[in-house]
Amino acid sequence: MSFVACGEYHTCAVAASGDLYTWGDGTHNAGILGHGTDVSHCIPKRVTGFLEGLQVVSIACGSWHTALITSNGKLFTFGDGMLGVLGHGDRESVSYPKEVELSSGHKAIKVACGVWHTAAIIEVNDESGSNASASKILFTWGDGDQYRLGHVNKETYLQPTCVAALAEYNFQQVACGQSFTVALTASGHVFTVGSTAYGQLGNPNSDGKVPILVRDKLQGESVEEISCGTHHVAALTSRSELYTWGRGANGRLGHGDTEDQKTPTLVEALKERHVKSIACGANFTTCICIHKWVSGNDQSVCSGCRQPFGFTRKRHNCYHCGLVHCHPCSSKKALKAALAPSPSKPHRVCDACHGKLKGSDSLNTSNYNREISRPVSTSHGKNDRGEVKPSKILLTSTAIGLVKYLDLRSAMLGSTREPSPTGRDAQNPLSLQLKDVIFP
Repeated sequence: MSFVACGEYHTCAVAASGDLYTWGDGTHNAGILGHGTDVSHCIPKRVTGFLEGLQVVSIACGSWHTALITSNGKLFTFGDGMLGVLGHGDRESVSYPKEVELSSGHKAIKVACGVWHTAAIIEVNDESGSNASASKILFTWGDGDQYRLGHVNKETYLQPTCVAALAEYNFQQVACGQSFTVALTASGHVFTVGSTAYGQLGNPNSDGKVPILVRDKLQGESVEEISCGTHHVAALTSRSELYTWGRGANGRLGHGDTEDQKTPTLVEALKERHVKSIACGANFTTCICIHKWVSGNDQSVCSGCRQPFGFTRKRHNCYHCGLVHCHPCSSKKALKAALAPSPSKPHRVCDACHGKLKGSDSLNTSNYNREISRPVSTSHGKNDRGEVKPSKILLTSTAIGLVKYLDLRSAMLGSTREPSPTGRDAQNPLSLQLKDVIFP
């Protein structure tokens, strides 16, 4: 799979071939799976119909709808059409992908979904039709409550409408929270608009009515990626540093507390990490970090004992974490080091990583030996300790996955879904909104 997106009750995944697969709970009379029915699917099913022969290159999920873009720049939506969120000029639900009508020469580049609004970056060519002068403009539609659409009013827009206040900027990415919108320009600047309830706009001076530039600690930084949860934002800079702001409940901001942050705040716990990609759920944040080799010239003290390097205290990189240590703190060797040129051979690692690697190996060996050495009783009666219990069976990851699948399938086919504590008419918080997560 190339990338995946999740809504509250459904999941979408795009294969390397560009085919779209969906699965989840389809019993909401809204066609959120895009198969033309209200049937639930507990395993991925390919979406056909109008997408046949087209390659999907971008996808986003709201709680009750999905939006996608094909390789030829066409924009499709399906699901619950309440409040015009699908962009078809009405409030009707659509149970299969339906193309959103764009002006001639316009091509969709990126798309994002909130609970009841949608945003897209549309490439608009000039009158000459030259791609060299094409502008990538922000369009929004759906429920305009709390000014989330950026049109300086609370009106509902049934079709994609250009955000006039930002028409002079070129955009590369857009993300939607429950009641706000965040857009990233091609030059690495972040604009926000909508609800100010938890500081999610990142600018204390904003009233939320018009799009505003996020400055503070992002001033001078070039942002490369953004993501939104229900009420919080994450931004990844060109220096691979992660900043978050907005609602802090559940520790979603990563600052070691649950305090709200009204301005972008560096996630200190990841300061020494090389963050590659980010994604937000409703009330949590995730990121992918890659191992990096720290240059000894950039570090004057050992990462372990914190003693300064010198003539007698030489620098050595750990082949697992990549950090610089002195010889006493990195004299051991271990297999399966992450940065080792040959993981099957032992390489120098720091004491901390050595303990982790050895501990993992010993735990796996111990569990394996314990499971295979436990005798299986053939008694049909009882022994001294009561009834004979069958020994555990060491399951492979494939078997475990199969068991989980069977449990899920049984649950979905054999039991009814509990109703949502709040109706769909209410603007529910987005339970999961992972947008365009690209796996290497």
